[in-house]
Amino acid sequence: MQKNGKPTVAIFSFTGCEGCSLAVLECEKQLLDVVGQVRLVNWREAMDKIEDSYDIAFVDGSITAQHEIEEIRQIRQNAGVLVALGACATHGCVNVLRNFMPFREVKELVYGSAANQLDSLSEAHPIGDFVDVDFELYGCPIDRVEFLSLVTSALVGKGWKPPDYAICMECKAAGVVCLFNRGETCLGPITRAGCGAICPQYGARCDACRGLVPEANLPSFSELMAAHGVTQEGLSEQLRRYGARTEALS
Repeated sequence: MQKNGKPTVAIFSFTGCEGCSLAVLECEKQLLDVVGQVRLVNWREAMDKIEDSYDIAFVDGSITAQHEIEEIRQIRQNAGVLVALGACATHGCVNVLRNFMPFREVKELVYGSAANQLDSLSEAHPIGDFVDVDFELYGCPIDRVEFLSLVTSALVGKGWKPPDYAICMECKAAGVVCLFNRGETCLGPITRAGCGAICPQYGARCDACRGLVPEANLPSFSELMAAHGVTQEGLSEQLRRYGARTEALS
């Protein structure tokens, strides 16, 4: 699939705000350096389609329609490496909130009288529910530094993996006062790091848009949240907001 010694790259978007694709464009100078090392063959945000096969495919957005299932399977078939780009693709993100409401109500709430014209699934899904994914870039939107790190590793044939520790480590490194110490709550203790703790640094709590850290101690964290007035039902609702955990806590 390579021509002139350059790997081919495609970027696709499914159901979502396409903020992760825009985050790629915002890499600016660094993106120009990357583009010089690859051939972009498909990217709706920046160009018309050139080819239907590619060495690396990046996909943002979740799967919410039957035709999207068919499309993601075709992309997987055509791609040497498939990367889930952002929380919608990795966890379903805010789109999975529809999974906890009657589907007819969801459609009518959003689309009104045009609701019945939609070819929509009753539930939203991350792309990994339908195809094998080689790499996952977490976040809403993705972290640009992390994106460039993954691309660089892929281009030189090196392995890559995201951090496997919690946001709290990044907060401590940045000198951020813990929100729990301020009488507030935060999902940082169970959320996968990699964003530089950007929300706590600006005084906002972490909402787990990057998903849970591997082997997160949910029973212990649930007790911590309960001590701060958050019930298990309330914690479950917070974890569903970005699709970090869609099943109820027991």
